[in-house]
Amino acid sequence: MSVTREANDGRGPVDFKMSLGSADQTLVEFKLARNTQLKRNLSHQVAIYEAASDADKSIKVIVYFHDSELARVRRILDELGLTGDPDIVLIDARSDNKPSASRAAVH
Repeated sequence: MSVTREANDGRGPVDFKMSLGSADQTLVEFKLARNTQLKRNLSHQVAIYEAASDADKSIKVIVYFHDSELARVRRILDELGLTGDPDIVLIDARSDNKPSASRAAVH
């Protein structure tokens, strides 16, 4: 297995490119939910990278830090018809909804 960070196949760097040989390549692109170009990127950018890299799969990872960002991401995914897409991963990076590790009870 090969993992390349910021692989650039001619149309700009993708965050990660993972491959098990040339016939099995997956791109992984990370985006912040607050990115003003998120909708455009989800609808166009990764497809361009896939074509340039001869990759047929991509995973889009979106990191959000606030409830308002999550609401925005959900609205964008709905508008693009991507709600429930298994290739889109949302990462909850909110600090206000988790117990502190030092205060969490051990069970």
